[in-house]
Amino acid sequence: MARSATVERNTLETQISVTINLDGTGKSRFDTGVPFLEHMMDQIARHGLIDLDITCKGDNHIDDHHSVEDIGITLGQAFAKAVGDKKGIVRYGHSYVPLDEALSRVVIDFSGRPGLDMKVEFTRASIGKLDTQLFWEFFQGFVNHAGVTLHIDNLKGFNAHHQAETIFKAFGRALRMALELDPRMEGVMPSTKGCL
Repeated sequence: MARSATVERNTLETQISVTINLDGTGKSRFDTGVPFLEHMMDQIARHGLIDLDITCKGDNHIDDHHSVEDIGITLGQAFAKAVGDKKGIVRYGHSYVPLDEALSRVVIDFSGRPGLDMKVEFTRASIGKLDTQLFWEFFQGFVNHAGVTLHIDNLKGFNAHHQAETIFKAFGRALRMALELDPRMEGVMPSTKGCL
């Protein structure tokens, strides 16, 4: 069965469409009005081998907050829909990713319980025009609607671009590991409770 989904979310602030294929090849297409976020989401697609097609028309004339947060929300909804009942998935994923002086670790659990622990001290308040505080908003929106527990730690780094890129690359690789179908767990819920 195809693990794909399309979700649309329309508010007075943003109009968003997200299409994902969890068993893709890493193809991506973005039209969001937030160029640096698009660069980061491309890392999710490429390193997670997840096809992403995301469009957003937002109130960027105010700032990027609503667009970034709502993209995270809608992406989380799409993941929840595409993953389905979670039978047969590995469930847990983790990755360390370096980029020159920067190193980040991301650990994820498709637990059904939303939770975000993000320890990142960005060395700059913005990267290009994007406020670095908005990365927390993106991931908070994602975990709340994907129903995952997510730990993000930037362990070292002084270049803010490198800090962000290692986080998103590690996130993509952790997703890839967690969503892998384990042939030994085919049709089995990866929990002793019998549900997630």
